[in-house]
Amino acid sequence: MQQRSEETRANIISSAIKLFSTRGFNAASVGDICKEAGISKSLVYAYFPNLTELLRELYQREMRHIRRAQADAANGAATFEDLVRSITHAYLSYMHERGPLIERLAAEPSVSEMRDPTEFSRNKAVDYLAEIITHHFDLPPDIARAATDISFGLPASAGSYLHRGNLDLKTVEDLTVTMIIGTIIHLKDEYSVRRQPLRRQD
Repeated sequence: MQQRSEETRANIISSAIKLFSTRGFNAASVGDICKEAGISKSLVYAYFPNLTELLRELYQREMRHIRRAQADAANGAATFEDLVRSITHAYLSYMHERGPLIERLAAEPSVSEMRDPTEFSRNKAVDYLAEIITHHFDLPPDIARAATDISFGLPASAGSYLHRGNLDLKTVEDLTVTMIIGTIIHLKDEYSVRRQPLRRQD
């Protein structure tokens, strides 16, 4: 019974994604989703009381997929560049494929209202990377975390650019990785050289 319930829910979600991706949110109704899924309206409403709940579920689902893909990619990294590149690649590859849908979902008022920076394991991911940067570059923990948190926005901007710019995925990925690593290296220079107490010869 539980398995059938999950299959029905998955069927509703995949049918909604198909319709939203081709028609947009305003042109696809609950009735259209029912037809696509081959089930009754009452059954759809049993899982999702309204279209807003369905949109929110879709957005959460997409973001969980991205975070999972990034976490899996990070586990196989051997160097700091590998770490940044693998996480960036996982994000941009997913956005290359699903970006238009995710951006449409994020732009929906009912979805944007419920978004929160602490959702979808963002803080957990930032803490994980900040700890690595703290030790690898010998930076103060608060500086490492701030830099990581701010840098987290770069792949998102790059993902958005993929669908409105004229550069290919590999080039956008290279630019993003260079910008992230360059920022961290510059911070290292700031704190290890420029702000280090002067050493005078007696």
